[in-house]
Amino acid sequence: MIEAFRKIWRFAGNETKNINRSVAVSFLNALLQMTQVGAIYCVVRALTGGERSGRIALIALALELISIFGGAVASGFSKMLQTHAGYFIAADRRVVIADRLKSVPMGFFNANSLGQVAGVCTTVVGGIEGMVLVNILSGLITTAVFAVMILFFDWHIGLIAIAGIALYFAVVSAMERKSVAIAEGTQRSQTALENSRADNLEVEQILTPYTAAQEAVLQIAGVAMMLAAILLWRNGAMTLPNALMTLIVSFMVFSQIKLFGMGVSMLRMTAASIDRAVETEDMPRLDEKGRAISPEKHDIVFDHVSFSYKKKPILKDVSVTLRDRSTTAIVGPSGSGKTTFCNLIARFWDVDRGSIRIGGSDVRDYTLESLMDQTSIVFQNVYLFADTIENNIKFGCPNATHAQVVEAAKKACCDDFIESLPKGYETVIGEGGASLSGGEKQRISIARAMLKDAPIVILDEAAANVDPENEDRLQRAIEALTGGKTIIMIAHRLKTVKNADQILVIDHGEIVQQGRHETLINQKGIYADFVGSKRETVDWKLK
Repeated sequence: MIEAFRKIWRFAGNETKNINRSVAVSFLNALLQMTQVGAIYCVVRALTGGERSGRIALIALALELISIFGGAVASGFSKMLQTHAGYFIAADRRVVIADRLKSVPMGFFNANSLGQVAGVCTTVVGGIEGMVLVNILSGLITTAVFAVMILFFDWHIGLIAIAGIALYFAVVSAMERKSVAIAEGTQRSQTALENSRADNLEVEQILTPYTAAQEAVLQIAGVAMMLAAILLWRNGAMTLPNALMTLIVSFMVFSQIKLFGMGVSMLRMTAASIDRAVETEDMPRLDEKGRAISPEKHDIVFDHVSFSYKKKPILKDVSVTLRDRSTTAIVGPSGSGKTTFCNLIARFWDVDRGSIRIGGSDVRDYTLESLMDQTSIVFQNVYLFADTIENNIKFGCPNATHAQVVEAAKKACCDDFIESLPKGYETVIGEGGASLSGGEKQRISIARAMLKDAPIVILDEAAANVDPENEDRLQRAIEALTGGKTIIMIAHRLKTVKNADQILVIDHGEIVQQGRHETLINQKGIYADFVGSKRETVDWKLK
């Protein structure tokens, strides 16, 4: 538990001072709660002693008022400080994660990694917002004061209470260890609804016996205190006022201990959430010590490039030159390394060995911003934001005018369907572009690339998910986009491949064939088989 406290204090950063203040106010609040016990004790002593003066009543009333109003102010102030600390700790951590993501290689952003980061920023960090640190410390202080008070009434009963408390916390300790193990396991599990349901049921089934054991220990300890007080009073070993106060305090102390025990389990789970949040610091990070480079030419040279992803070799000693203002088509079986070849140009990852040069400079010598200025990428799966169509097109060039957006949209053959929408370019589309067809999203992505007007264009199977009605329009949009630029395209359509200046056939991470269509079609190998399969598909008719 002490280590969990230390972990929270280290994680708190600038909010440590608010946590310290809240703890101090909570201590005051715990002392103010004790004045209620003092008020009750005054009344019990007066009633059992036969004293009927108003002086005792006024003292009890004064103590009760101090406890109620003083406790309300202290509790409110403490919770305000605690809430401020919890929310700002979470907000600061989200900012830290966002800043870190700016320098993470873009290849990191796959569905799995994005889900993990999103889970940390929402569920995990959200758990830290409701941090229970101050409540736990307040409960610890109150419990300690109650324990001292019980010892004051009678040491016999004090021993019974201490034994009950010790047994209770032994059960709590076992429970919290199990809670942490379960929390760490479920936080790393998939977020599918069925898995979440199964995880929650497992947690409840495992923790229910521990919860029942805690409740039983508290009830038994409370009953033992009551019986001991009654027996000691009957034997003359305890005064009637102290016996009555023991009965009253037995309810108060164990209810407070129960809250404290629940808080301890939450504390350990908060500590586990902090561990998950801190893990984001291990995300890969690109070196950003490059220079802002604007090359005159945009030839791309792979010089003995090798690359592995999670120890799995993807590209093996690849050397090739993509000439400036030329079109290179890349074909090959699924999983052969085509997409990785393109992603390394944009430095989605850094190569393991060798180098990739654009305009004579290693891509690692560019700043990330200046490297992005050289490339436009049209992915197979286009992602659009929940914003207007115009802002989606302007994403690569935020300062573009409306006229420039419209011009790019016309060149990309998407102006017609945009104008047919209720608000035209101001139409807000759903997250991910859910309200648009695949072909419409692709053409908006091409318009975005056109507006950016980068000298290198990478097309990652840009027409793969397009319906036949939109294929010709998309092809015209691609031709308008690629004029006078260095083009790298991954394509499965024969008519987009055969006109390329250079065709690279990649298999198992190696370039196994290289040349123009006229040359490769007469060679035995993957390319000839590729062309043959495409022609069979075109010639196939439904009988």
